[in-house]
Order: sequence, then C-alpha cells, then structure tokens
Amino acid sequence: MNLNGTLLAIDAGNSKTDVAVLSKGGAVLGAARGGGFQPPVVGVETAVDGLAEIIGRAWEQAGGAGIPPVFAHVTACLANADLPVEEANLEQALYARNLSRSVRVHNDTFAILRAGLDEPRGVAVVCGAGINCVGMTPDGRTARFPAIGKISGDWGGGGGLADEALWCAARAEDGRGLPTALADALPAHFGLESMYALIESLHLGRIPLERRHELTPVLFAVAAGEDPVALSLVHRLAEEVVAMAYVALRRLGLHHEEAPVMLGGSVLAARHPQLEEQILELLAARAPKAVVGFVTAPPVLGAGLLALDAEGAGPEAKTRLREHYGVV
Repeated sequence: MNLNGTLLAIDAGNSKTDVAVLSKGGAVLGAARGGGFQPPVVGVETAVDGLAEIIGRAWEQAGGAGIPPVFAHVTACLANADLPVEEANLEQALYARNLSRSVRVHNDTFAILRAGLDEPRGVAVVCGAGINCVGMTPDGRTARFPAIGKISGDWGGGGGLADEALWCAARAEDGRGLPTALADALPAHFGLESMYALIESLHLGRIPLERRHELTPVLFAVAAGEDPVALSLVHRLAEEVVAMAYVALRRLGLHHEEAPVMLGGSVLAARHPQLEEQILELLAARAPKAVVGFVTAPPVLGAGLLALDAEGAGPEAKTRLREHYGVV
C-alpha cells in the first residue's frame, strides 16, 4: 500500500482519543483509540506523548512500519484547547514531533460541528460534562467562547446542572428554598434517605464528587414530572444554549440566514423533551431561519473532514469518509 501523502485526523476528548490515518481520497487506512487528553492535569509534553503512542498504533494498522512519516496535513481537535494561545502552544508541540509541515489545532467542539455539516458553515452547541459553542464559515471565519467555567460566563453542562440540582434540593429540605421532588430523588439515586445524608457522603468522600454527574438524568426525570424547580433548571439550560447559538450566528453574520445549528454532547443528544422543545421555541424567536440538527456521528469524522477541507478535497472524498463512519 502506498502511504505517501496521507492525512492524520485526531479527536482527543477528556475521556478518550480517536486517531485516523486517511488517504486524500477519504479512505480510512488505519485507526486507533486511546485514553483522554488532559494537558492541564499531566502537562503538554506528557499529553502529546500519549497522542504519539496512539498515532503510532493507527500508523501500524494502516500498514506502516516504524516511526510515521511526515503526513501531508494533520488536523487535531483537542480538548482543553479552549483559547487561541492554547491552540498555538499545542500546535508547536505537534510540530516538534515532526509529524507534518502542516498542522492545525482546533478545540474539540469544532470536530463535533464539522461532523454534523455538509460544508464548514454553521454553529454547534455541545453540552456534555460542560458547555461550549463554536461556529465556522467556508471562508475560514470562526466564532467561539473561552468556555472555561464561571470566570468566562458559562452556565450549564452536566456538571453544572448537577450542582444546581443539589443546591436546590438542599435548600428545599431545610426550608430555605422552594419545595421540590429533587430533595427525595437525588439522595434516592445513591440509596440514601435524605439530602443531609447525601451532603455528608459527598463531603466526606464516601461518594466521589465526580459521581455528581449521575444526577443530571435524575434532574431531567424529575422535570418530566412537571416539578417547577427542576423545570426551571431545564429552561435555564435551554436559554443558555440559545444565547450561545444566537451570539455565534450573529458574529458570523448568519443570524438572518438559513444556517445549521447543531446540538451535541451527552445532555443534548439525549433529546429530553422539555429541553428540546424550549430550545426550538426560543431559537425560533431569535433566529427564525436557523435549522436545528443533532450530531450523533463520531467526532473523529469531523476531524477527518476538516483535514480534507484543508487539502481542498472534493465532495467524493468527503462522502467516502462519511460512509466509512456510517453517515450518509
């Protein structure tokens, strides 16, 4: 097999990394999966070391031997590349590996956006553990937010929703807040009888704090029963999703045009009725021509499409790549 001029697509999230070696015609020649990409935790060099190991396995599956050659282009959509300066630092780290003379690093949300689009034009809001929004146009313009938590104005995501649900439930139980079925449902999820018991278990580490994410589906289940407090949190999330989408559309000049708004991430892809209905209603009022879609395709597809975009590949190559991932 002739592996000259191959492309490299990387989608590296917090929990897993997917790598694909592509031909310029859109064929997937080799692929590999590895662990999450977390430079803030392990440092940039160690994180990139992890990428290099996964790239090596994908290269071997493609039929290559030894150290991968210089790829024609590398597109890397990386978690924790939230600011342009972080993207630039990660690009430098990848250039230092001599993988290619052409490297482009994007925040991983761009992979989800591109995976859902026929062309690089539109906006995506991703709500999983956190929340983020990006947009792009064919001429290379982008819209984005820092998306690094409350200090950058963010609200929502599975983690944020769980924290808000705990806050409301704690206050409901001791009388400081409005009554809500969350006060019974949240501790019951962990086999406990009261919010006090849940607070104690979280505080003392008997229940790891990271398990708070399990409470987000509980919140939606309570909201489905028309609980006013739970519904207020779901509606607030809808407002945040629409606010981010509208601002991104406006920055790109797409708010008065027919433009895709793609929704992805575990919270939005679950398509909770109360959340989805509110998003559609609010977005229709602010951007009536926006066309809402849901992204369920693997993000590495988006990274691959961005690599093909960078190479000026034609529609046949992109169709071939989409077909490989079962997206027609």
